[in-house]
Amino acid sequence: MAARHARVAAVLEPAVLEVLRSGRYVGGPVVDATMRAVAGHFGWRHAVGVNSGTDALIYALQAVGVRPGDEVIVPALTFFASAGAVCRVGATPVIADVRADLPLLDPEGLPLSPRTRAVMAVHLYGEHCALPAMPVPVVDDSAQTAGADPPCRTGEIAAVSFYPTKTLGAAGDGGCVLTDDPAVARKLHLLTHHGMPTAYYAETVDGVVGANSRLDAVQAAVVAAHLGDLPSRTAARRANADVYDRELPGVVERIPRGAGHPVHQYVVLFPDGADRDGIAARVRERGVESAVYYPRSLAAQPALAAFARPTPRADRFCARCLALPVHESLSESDLGQVLDAVRFALG
Repeated sequence: MAARHARVAAVLEPAVLEVLRSGRYVGGPVVDATMRAVAGHFGWRHAVGVNSGTDALIYALQAVGVRPGDEVIVPALTFFASAGAVCRVGATPVIADVRADLPLLDPEGLPLSPRTRAVMAVHLYGEHCALPAMPVPVVDDSAQTAGADPPCRTGEIAAVSFYPTKTLGAAGDGGCVLTDDPAVARKLHLLTHHGMPTAYYAETVDGVVGANSRLDAVQAAVVAAHLGDLPSRTAARRANADVYDRELPGVVERIPRGAGHPVHQYVVLFPDGADRDGIAARVRERGVESAVYYPRSLAAQPALAAFARPTPRADRFCARCLALPVHESLSESDLGQVLDAVRFALG
């Protein structure tokens, strides 16, 4: 994070100081300008800032009409928040397996039912989760798609996270909900501002009581500064991924990437039965950190035990996957160290 901050410090620090001196900490012109720029980057007309990516999912679900007792289909391979948000609105997450070739929701045989109110398309690692026309609204989980060209877009509404580890991150929690419909944008504003169209007058939004979830101006200034650097850092991540693509074939299998992929993660797959955790430990011995996204499917999360169902393809990805460093601050020497560490680990 420190290296990323250094890339934009000359722009970011004066912008944050200006916010602090202005006294406009909640809402205001900085938030408005940043949300317009973010909406344009992700290919939507409106962006409503909220205080986390998880809240973005919650309010996106509420905005498309998900209510207690409904069902929402989510892929088995994703961060917990994708399903946790469904539970938080009182609905039931229906965990569906992923494709055999990609860790994305498998459009064939989706477990649709009369209670299905929405489908969540998670664009994992920044890979576009394309789906055919659905009989219910599709909510995009776009937490890992910043920098995609063209933007990853499947549904009627999208949720974005600005968590600091995201390619487009803030200096703390933050997020936004994206929509093309001004009426939905107004609904989202009410849902996240206590249902108040005017001060001290609260109304329900389609029967839902509003809450407080807003992106503050300091975080908006940080996001704006990083948004300006996003094309450069995305190009660097793609260039790093290209090096791995040239050097790793025959050593490990990588997850395919479509054109315009933002390379939020660079994920390789080891053969069935390989000691993935042992390999990661040996990579660490050579001074290289790696990560597993994700070590278990949603169906294996204790908090979701009541909703568990067999997801063999997701489980196979979980057992085989390892993410290698691909961030924009890697030098040529760093890339060589990563490659040497992988080769050493595989013996």
